[in-house]
Amino acid sequence: MAENKKVRLTLVRSKHGRLPTHTACVAGLGLRRMHQTVEVIDTPENRGMINKVSYLLKVEEV
Repeated sequence: MAENKKVRLTLVRSKHGRLPTHTACVAGLGLRRMHQTVEVIDTPENRGMINKVSYLLKVEEV
């Protein structure tokens, strides 16, 4: 595990008015506000959250 692959996420649609589970996934990924960008490690747990709220995010491989 010397090389940790990362994914760059940007919140491009608002999380307000979404299902509580989707809001929780966005918070779990570390996103708080619109157009904020974070880098997360590409794990199966993070991939699951990304897939659940993919309609809110812009995803880039790093």
